[in-house]
Amino acid sequence: MTASKFLGAVIDRKISLDGMLDLNQGNAAYKALNDADRALTRAILTTSLRHLLRLEAAIGSLLDTPLPDGARALHHVLIVAAVQILHLDVPSHAAVDLAVEQANRDPRNRRFAKLVNAVLRRLVREKDDILAKTSEISPVPAWFLARLTKAYGAEEAARIAEAQLWPPAIDLTVKSDPEGWAEKLSGQILPTGGVRLPAFEGSVSGLEGYDDGVWWVQDAAAAIPAKLFGDLKGKRIADLCAAPGGKTAQLVAAGAEVIAIEQSANRARRLNENLDRLKLSAEVRQADLFDFKPDELLDGVLLDAPCSSTGTTRRHPDVLWTKGPDDIGKLAVLQERMLRHAITLVKPGGLVVFSNCSLDPLEGEVLVAKVLADNPGIQRVPIDPAAWPGLEAAITSNGEFRTTPALLPPKDGFAGGMDGFFAAVLSPR
Repeated sequence: MTASKFLGAVIDRKISLDGMLDLNQGNAAYKALNDADRALTRAILTTSLRHLLRLEAAIGSLLDTPLPDGARALHHVLIVAAVQILHLDVPSHAAVDLAVEQANRDPRNRRFAKLVNAVLRRLVREKDDILAKTSEISPVPAWFLARLTKAYGAEEAARIAEAQLWPPAIDLTVKSDPEGWAEKLSGQILPTGGVRLPAFEGSVSGLEGYDDGVWWVQDAAAAIPAKLFGDLKGKRIADLCAAPGGKTAQLVAAGAEVIAIEQSANRARRLNENLDRLKLSAEVRQADLFDFKPDELLDGVLLDAPCSSTGTTRRHPDVLWTKGPDDIGKLAVLQERMLRHAITLVKPGGLVVFSNCSLDPLEGEVLVAKVLADNPGIQRVPIDPAAWPGLEAAITSNGEFRTTPALLPPKDGFAGGMDGFFAAVLSPR
């Protein structure tokens, strides 16, 4: 019942899944569940959203006539049952029985209970055939596939879309000795210098090194921007959108004197808590970044700007159903304002690293090109592919970083993929 209601909230009302599933400020019904039921609910929702278009096609192929327009609640009940039957380790009979029970409980859906039973039992019987047929359907919405195709070409767009279905890995950034920690945690060294963990049961907080603060969870792509400054020892750097603190921690651990700016009080508190666990120190200021003006110009600024997050849909599959092209355009305008302000904070010869986790060029390549075109006092500092062995393909002809979820294919039993990220380095002349 909880899963189908939450699915409806995401698809029909564009409500963030992370917000509902937050254990501190999230939905009361979710927080009231025990640990096992919360884990199952999360798995049902994330897997449903990753496979939504294929699940809808599977159900549609078993209906003689489409569901009535007003039967959205029934639609979500069927999706939740179908994902358990087709993709999760849940007994099929239990998924069918629960869906029928839900239909019977809801006065709006009671008359469809027999239909629910018939459709889902047929789905169980024809599972393999239906999975094969629906595998040809792109797993991403048409608007997003069109933008991917325009930006990357049809073949690469299809690879990126399919990579959304890969289970995301758990990547760690370590303060030092990645080889040693990879050995201790049975991990794999990444081209970014981080450690990718194998699949495991349990919580990362129970792993060796967590309590000592020697590593933190950070996607491989998210670890790239802070490394683009080069040697940071003794440099004064501002991190303008700092929470939850992974990039701030990287900057501090590399020897920088860091001013971490975060507008939200809750997120600033979380940032401080994370730095405390890692035994790292930064000057955390709760402030609007547009109001931030240092006493003297800085050596560098990291602006990991708020964006559409379309590069993170392996972890946050609700993004493609809660956002659309209009959001990308609005966020690109905000990011441009932020970048123009960030440039004013850096002394000549200093560095501004601009990054975000969007796959859309409007929030990346196009935005940077626009800022450079009308600001001759700023130059792009090209990123050298030779400095990034294993990720040379992610460096564009302009010397900018562009990762996609299709990079780093699965290998030796480890999950593949990385977040879609854009990063560019600019410098005032």
